[in-house]
Amino acid sequence: MKVLKFGGTSVGSAQRIKDVASLITSRGKNIIVLSAMSGTTNTLVEISDYLYKKNTDGAKETINTLEAKYNKTINELYASDEYKEKAQKEVKACFNYMRSFTKDIFTMFEEKEILAQGELMSTAMMNLYLQENGISSVLLPALDFMRTDKNAEPDTQYIKQKLSALLDKDPDADIYITQGYICRNAYGEVDNLQRGGSDYTASLIGCAINAEEVEIWTDIDGMHNNDPRFVEGTEPVSELHFEEAAELAYFGAKILHPTCVLPAKLNNIPVRLLNTMQPDAPGTLIYNTPASCQIKAVAAKDNITAIKIKSGRMLLAYGFLRKVFEIFETYQTPIDMIATSEVGVSVTIDDVRNLTPILDDLKKFGTVTVDNDMVIICVVGDLEWQNRGFEAKALDALKDIPVRMISYGGSNYNISFLVRKEDKVTALNLLSDKLFKNK
Repeated sequence: MKVLKFGGTSVGSAQRIKDVASLITSRGKNIIVLSAMSGTTNTLVEISDYLYKKNTDGAKETINTLEAKYNKTINELYASDEYKEKAQKEVKACFNYMRSFTKDIFTMFEEKEILAQGELMSTAMMNLYLQENGISSVLLPALDFMRTDKNAEPDTQYIKQKLSALLDKDPDADIYITQGYICRNAYGEVDNLQRGGSDYTASLIGCAINAEEVEIWTDIDGMHNNDPRFVEGTEPVSELHFEEAAELAYFGAKILHPTCVLPAKLNNIPVRLLNTMQPDAPGTLIYNTPASCQIKAVAAKDNITAIKIKSGRMLLAYGFLRKVFEIFETYQTPIDMIATSEVGVSVTIDDVRNLTPILDDLKKFGTVTVDNDMVIICVVGDLEWQNRGFEAKALDALKDIPVRMISYGGSNYNISFLVRKEDKVTALNLLSDKLFKNK
């Protein structure tokens, strides 16, 4: 059995839902993980924002607009009045549930209840559409088996036990449908796996059932060797090691959520990236493949801030780095890149919510300078240090681009360059020309 995950754009309209239904029914007995229809989660966030601000009229108006969109989709999706009425009943219940929050105190707990409604509606609609077309489809409620522990990490044993029990109830089903993204926390409250969590759901389910493969279906034919929005002539990468895929996902390749990689890697379950618009395309296979002695792809991560702390006292001061890193830990701010010398250390962050207090604390240890609007360019492949010339090729491609920082050797799969925002597109194209077009 496989796990097939479809994102919001794949189920973004009645026709898309029909296309996905046709695709999944042709691929055998599998578990299907669905995101909310495209645009829904953003609208649910907007509704929650109105409720936080106690603007119930704004919330109700937005709810009504979204409900009209779903009713239109239902009218286009189902052929019979019977199934139109069933779908309208399911969807109406979700929207009435959202309206119930306009009368009470609104907190993050209620927000998570609202955010869960998108996946609940998309899976209900798909399940009913399949049943209307004679498919024995069974809904597996994610809130009945997907749970996190007290550390907000997936409770894998619980997930495996509860999911197995649900599957055993309907062993003869043709297809199983479940929600991505949503879960319960250790206290039984509705929670979620954060943005991109549907990929994570698919990976966790794949591990729980020891799936043959996890398929992530999007609107692009695999992970490309560069960003097609900025570089012409990019090509999908046929195979990636899990570590390579994780680096690319973290540093900007939006097709795959970074959290998806680890569970599949640890349980040695291949992940395949496929395109709903071109279902016959081979896509990208991610697995524990041996290193292939080549550079695979380039990605970019925007909105990076570089911080440099310079101090003469750092010389031979063994506690200096610990004190610096403790400041970032205090403000729960992850660091992306690090470069050190005898008299200073430079780091990059992409979360600037606590930048001011971080800088105030860092100034206790030295002179602090900040560079905003920076971009990390990530070159990924088999970058074992024994392989000659790979880093030289990347450096040569950027010889005319000012590079603020370079990170190399922390991973066997990545070399990263910090450049200015205005140099991003030029850098991506230069790397593409040097690394892929002149092979």
